[in-house]
Amino acid sequence: MRKARPTLVLPQLSRRHLIAGSAAAAGLAFAPRGAFAAEPLKVAGIYTVPVEQQWVSRIHKAADAAVARGDITYDWSENTSNTDYPRVMREYAEAGAKLIVGEVFGVEDEAREVAADYPGVAFLMGSSFREDAAVPNFAVFDNYIQDASYLTGIIAGALTAKGNIGMVGGFPIPEVNRLMHAFMAGVRELRPEARFQIAFIGSWFDPPKAKETAFAMIEAGADVMYAERFGVSDAARERGVLAIGNVIDTQAEYPGTVVVSALWHFEPTLDAAVAAVRGGTFAAADYGVYSLMKHGGCSVSDLGTFAGKVPEAAMALVAEREAAIRAGSFAVAVNDEEPRST
Repeated sequence: MRKARPTLVLPQLSRRHLIAGSAAAAGLAFAPRGAFAAEPLKVAGIYTVPVEQQWVSRIHKAADAAVARGDITYDWSENTSNTDYPRVMREYAEAGAKLIVGEVFGVEDEAREVAADYPGVAFLMGSSFREDAAVPNFAVFDNYIQDASYLTGIIAGALTAKGNIGMVGGFPIPEVNRLMHAFMAGVRELRPEARFQIAFIGSWFDPPKAKETAFAMIEAGADVMYAERFGVSDAARERGVLAIGNVIDTQAEYPGTVVVSALWHFEPTLDAAVAAVRGGTFAAADYGVYSLMKHGGCSVSDLGTFAGKVPEAAMALVAEREAAIRAGSFAVAVNDEEPRST
């Protein structure tokens, strides 16, 4: 159950919640686990979009799970602008947070400067940049779910009648690009001649714009849509075409439209960071590896309403490739270059 913090007042933050109460004592940064045995770790989240947005929602879900286990307390802020982001980072650090999680895609340099000023605080940030040993308390991550994206592409390739796939993304950053390329590779397993219409809307959360972009692709012949952004599945439903989801499973909202989704599970990433802070081993590193399928960081959703509607041969190939990915005998290619329409 969430409740407002009774003592800390940060008037400029948009919306905050502290879950399961505040820690009575935060202790020293990166102290051995025994020093924290009686207290949950104090964690803060800073997000530039609403927590309902699919990418952030997975971080939020993982934090809620850690709270429920009693591992952490969790205070958070959403809709934080890039210009305000460094200030909010400082406020949470000053308030005693021991681990701050967020996404700094639009404020990379400034975020690292803040982290350098608070060496006793661990920062785990979604980033397009690499970790930097010069800022040892600043680790990076992203949703490297190309394994699951590739597998959903196989399913899309089996279902497209026209071989014309529409793909709507937010920004052509490496993390998005690799998911799109992996999906396209999966489609080509069964439809090597497939065409792809690709567009980026220049926003992480603009469902109306994503919907209008998807409409244009459907009018140009797309019969399967890759819904990297909210709004795409709405267009697909209204035009009677299929959609493949990304990061979260929205089939319940679109039961006759969303066939399957590549799911991101942030729990392995957050749990590894919390353990590192408690164990005194947190350091500059790429936590994106915990999003890989072999670590439980991604999966393919159940077919649900589409069970039995995907050709058996396609599902057999999905099962074969998933087993190989988990065993390490098959690797999904990583391509971070901006994808182009074909």
